[in-house]
Amino acid sequence: MPASDELTLDALAGDWRIWQLRQGHRFSADDLLTAWTAANARPDASRVLDLGSGIGSVGLLTLWRLAGEARLTLVEVQELSHGLARRTVAHNGLEDRVSLRNLDLRDWPGGEFDLVTGSPPYLPPAQGTVSPHPQKAAARFELRGDVFDYCRAAARSLSEDGVFCFCHAARDPRPETAVAAAGLKLRARQEVHFRAHQPPMIALFTCARSGTCADPPPLALRDPRGEWTPAYLRIRAEMGAPAEFLRRAAARAGLPERA
Repeated sequence: MPASDELTLDALAGDWRIWQLRQGHRFSADDLLTAWTAANARPDASRVLDLGSGIGSVGLLTLWRLAGEARLTLVEVQELSHGLARRTVAHNGLEDRVSLRNLDLRDWPGGEFDLVTGSPPYLPPAQGTVSPHPQKAAARFELRGDVFDYCRAAARSLSEDGVFCFCHAARDPRPETAVAAAGLKLRARQEVHFRAHQPPMIALFTCARSGTCADPPPLALRDPRGEWTPAYLRIRAEMGAPAEFLRRAAARAGLPERA
């Protein structure tokens, strides 16, 4: 485990906190939005699986939104990220609700889960400079599986009426192909603009064994001035953001405090 001065303990949702490397991979808006999409897709889920879970942010944010009887399984191959997730689970007293597997998702045998989540890396190694920091490298580059591997692992893990939610680069054509190749049906694809009037950076995908596709409208996180949008602040509120953060963000954007 890294030394204490290499770590930060940060707000995750409500009174839950998460351990992260100060200079390593840290949870992001991608994770928050994936969890929000998943929790809304199956608010009744009691068995949740997070593939390639990293430090646990997507799975734990999803679990926070679900009922108290929900149980979560985290599957992560990197020992460093797995160890941080285990420490976070213990810090929040969630050992009875969360199980952790230090395992490559490509070797995950599957199961019967109501809800599966994932935040696959977006880039093949040949498309950029791989960070020398192994945790950062694996979070961005497809070193231990790509979107096809995530979709296959999800397909062998879903119950008959289960739902799989994940995020990916908006301009990458592979997710739709990967969903179909795994024998799943795309139910929704929502584009996310990090700033209004700029191209979408990521897309949020919801799929299952059956169903038809109905895409929700795009989501903008910041307005043209760079302030958080009311829609994103509502999501942050739903996902347990601190009240003081919401108050300050709304004030800067000139919105009512309860936005």
